[in-house]
Amino acid sequence: MVDFDWNILIPALMVAGLVLTVLCVDIVRPHNTGRVSGYIGLIGTAATIYVTLGMWDAEPTHGFGGMMFLDNYALFFNLVFLIGTGLTIFVSSGYIEREGIAKSEYYLLILASTLGMMLMAAGADLVVIFLGLELMSISLYILVGFMRRKQDSNEASMKYLLLGAFATGFLLYGIALIYGATGTTNLREIELALTQGRVSGMITLLSGVALLLVGMAFKVGAVPFHMWVPDVYEGAPSSITAFMSAGPKAAAFAGFFRIAFVALKPISDEWSGAIWVLAALTMTIGNLGALSQRNIKRMLAYSSVAHAGYVLVALAAGNEKGIAGGLFYLFAYTFMNIGAFAVLIALSKKGEENLDISGYAGVGFRHPALGLAMTLFMISLAGLPPTAGFFGKFYIFSGAVEAGLISLAIIGVLNSLVSVYFYLGVVVSMYMRPAVGEAQDLSLSPFARAALVVTSIATLYIGLAPSRFLQMARETVSSLL
Repeated sequence: MVDFDWNILIPALMVAGLVLTVLCVDIVRPHNTGRVSGYIGLIGTAATIYVTLGMWDAEPTHGFGGMMFLDNYALFFNLVFLIGTGLTIFVSSGYIEREGIAKSEYYLLILASTLGMMLMAAGADLVVIFLGLELMSISLYILVGFMRRKQDSNEASMKYLLLGAFATGFLLYGIALIYGATGTTNLREIELALTQGRVSGMITLLSGVALLLVGMAFKVGAVPFHMWVPDVYEGAPSSITAFMSAGPKAAAFAGFFRIAFVALKPISDEWSGAIWVLAALTMTIGNLGALSQRNIKRMLAYSSVAHAGYVLVALAAGNEKGIAGGLFYLFAYTFMNIGAFAVLIALSKKGEENLDISGYAGVGFRHPALGLAMTLFMISLAGLPPTAGFFGKFYIFSGAVEAGLISLAIIGVLNSLVSVYFYLGVVVSMYMRPAVGEAQDLSLSPFARAALVVTSIATLYIGLAPSRFLQMARETVSSLL
């Protein structure tokens, strides 16, 4: 008999309720600008964060026939997703109205994508993780092309859809092969089958694992499956680019870590080498690609690829310190990256996003608060103290050294040094190059101002007092390993 323990799904059910509520708003007021839906999304997201925090350290359980987990791991990632969603709604306020895309469906799709992420983090079965991944991805395909009158947005959406469907095929075929080899898609049952040697065809199993790695590597933007990232990040609305760089990336890693350290842990020797190579290539090519970019969205896209490489180092390390460092880094990255895009949105005007780095000349003096905030985010992304980015990388590389992956840690440190050049290039442009043209008046909505304040304070506070957040990450790892 299937155990329907609905308590496991309380946070996800709350987000599902928000999706239905926003859908009803759209039915009742079909020609609305989405403002009411935005308020509903914010209030509902805050309430879900409160409930999620209240469930922290609850007894780990699983239900629905062993297909769903309720543990600190799922709750930690729920917080990351919900914070990213809330900040995205803050950043979107004013921006989508200015760009003429203010629709209730915009918030509905963001919330639907968040629901998919939460299913991925709580999934105890490959089928549930796959369903969550598809719900997240389909929503993102539409959001990337939400500026229907903009050719770049349409092109980015089409590229993302085609390549995403291709990666989904790899992922699904990999799941099918793993099922054929073990007779189950349940993560714990797969682990048990591998431990007891109940595998019908090791070649079939390893082929399935390889295809699964390809599909997940695409979703996290790992090299050589990263070529969609710059075009999609550039073409998507900036608020959606901010959203994609935080929540969906963390969700892909949530599924990746769960599969690797629950289902495939008994054969870690077979796949850990591939992760080592992926991590090294992703860090290196991501940073080298960012070096030559003058478009700030493309630069942040390539840097996002590099940051995926840093988290892959944690996956390769496979120990408590490394994984905790990776989770801590994903949490901190949510604030600093969304904050950087919030500044980008603030400095742009309708139909003309200020994307060239040279366009930031003199911003530090014309708009001191924005210049200071952007400097903080760039320093944190570069991994310089005393910011959240520094401690995130420090814990990841410490875990790699502890696991004996000293060469990979050295590659990571060298890549971090390379990244300092292009991140500080933005700071140099803001403070050391003369402004061109007349200063434009900026009209920031209260929500956008709040987003900048929250992300700035969080980026600095997590760096100055990281112990509390690292402890949460360690408690998360203890429920995973």
